Amino acid sequence: MIQGNLRKMPAKVADGKVSYELKLGDHLVPLEQAIGQKVSLNFTGQIHCIHCGRASKKSFSQGYCYPCFKKLAACDTCIMSPEKCHYFEGTCREPDWADKYCMQSHYVYLSNTTALKVGITRGDQLPTRWLDQGATQARAMFLVENRRMSGLVETLFKSEVADKTNWRNMLKGIDVELNLEVEQERLINRLWEGLDALQNEYGLQAIQELGADNATHEFVYPVLEYPTKITSINAEKTPLVEGTLMGIKGQYWILDTGVINLRKYTGYEAEFTL
Repeated sequence: MIQGNLRKMPAKVADGKVSYELKLGDHLVPLEQAIGQKVSLNFTGQIHCIHCGRASKKSFSQGYCYPCFKKLAACDTCIMSPEKCHYFEGTCREPDWADKYCMQSHYVYLSNTTALKVGITRGDQLPTRWLDQGATQARAMFLVENRRMSGLVETLFKSEVADKTNWRNMLKGIDVELNLEVEQERLINRLWEGLDALQNEYGLQAIQELGADNATHEFVYPVLEYPTKITSINAEKTPLVEGTLMGIKGQYWILDTGVINLRKYTGYEAEFTL
């Protein structure tokens, strides 16, 4: 048995094959050997903030206590809606943090998470962001100068394509292969006026379309069998989560007893047994 506070599962990819580790406190457990085996996660009821370590009765914004949720830039509304960034207005909660994470280059990308999706991520977060979302295909379209700019471009594309993953379909393995290069060309042809307007306002260097040598990436997840019916497990109502681990996709464990989004319980103390 290994015990600790849950963190987001680290994911990596080699030759298109995705693998995961379970992170509990200082413990990192490779999960390849757990696929197809009986596992259990026993949630103890203890929650600790992933920023300050304070004990908390409730987790906010996937792992924070309420005081940190209210004061940290990582929990501000502009994280979910980057086009609302207020750094340049001088009202950022943590300008030094923003310099490190927001005022850096970002990608705007297309991915296939059972359907076409547009998304954004910081320049150093690929392919991690794609693996966290369970994308089977992904392709970066633009390199932009900061997080706010990525949000403005994403908002433009949201008029034509979804920006959310249908997690139920993703966990059913409903995969239809898409030609993301063709989709990129189609969308840019439809939205070029809006892109031109943004470049005219912020400069040509603010939004750079990636060249023809930009690749579409494909990923295969460690899943033995997808469920036909999705039963979601709530660890607060069912603290002992156990069953045969049929696979992992995104931040979800697929068990023969149901599916659980481990990222939702970041900061929760749990005991893992294989």
